[in-house]
Amino acid sequence: MQIILLEKVVNLGNLGDIVKVKDGYARNFLIPSGKARRATEAAKAEFEAKRAELEKAAAQKLAAAQAEGEKLNGFTVKLSQKAGVDGRLFGSVTNYDIADALTAQGFNVHKAQVRMPNGPIKTVSASTVEVALHTDVVVEVNVEVTGEA
Repeated sequence: MQIILLEKVVNLGNLGDIVKVKDGYARNFLIPSGKARRATEAAKAEFEAKRAELEKAAAQKLAAAQAEGEKLNGFTVKLSQKAGVDGRLFGSVTNYDIADALTAQGFNVHKAQVRMPNGPIKTVSASTVEVALHTDVVVEVNVEVTGEA
């Protein structure tokens, strides 16, 4: 199926690109989430009429994400979890826990934006995770996990 992208999509294209994707990906994800439209002649004409407006909105989103990223870059989140004597946690620290702690600190972060390349944190330690605020804005956040008895 051919679609017109209404915003930048990672590994697919930028705003206004006409790309061919699998039918299910378009019908089940891109179109319902507002990231794309079917590439019909009417949709192409409507897109060209709205292009400047969509580019302005995309630039505003990017600027807001960059401003938030400057405040968040290098920020340290301190989490406390129950741990055993050897430093292993009872449970683990997940992207949900980190996003919840960042939201409590005043940042607007969802759990899907927190990327943990090594998986959940299972020991008392300090580590670094990435937070993707926008497709072009990825910042690093320090996470310090302390144990409690």
